[in-house]
Amino acid sequence: MNEMILEIINSYNEYLEKIPQGCESIIISTKSETPLDALQLITQFTEGVDWLVQVNEKLSTLSYENPLYVNKIHDFLEEINKGLEIQDFLRVADIFEYEIKPYFESIPPYDIATN
Repeated sequence: MNEMILEIINSYNEYLEKIPQGCESIIISTKSETPLDALQLITQFTEGVDWLVQVNEKLSTLSYENPLYVNKIHDFLEEINKGLEIQDFLRVADIFEYEIKPYFESIPPYDIATN
């Protein structure tokens, strides 16, 4: 395996592992009525997930497969945007707690040994 690809996969796996903790921070911020903090965390989450999607798609073109369902992620982001538009932070917290966090907890990291 190319060293550069190995580094990218390691970065991807490390970030994937941190997402549930990030979701927890967003849940706490939205429930504690600190919308500016929550918005900043949601922005960081969105940028990070966008990076994951790009890396996943690029690795896929190189025959490194890992299940990350882009359409499902886009659905999550649309629901978050809808909640933010109407300033329903409880709804946003629920989406992170009951949908996004469990989804990312279920995504396995790339298995470096088999690739």
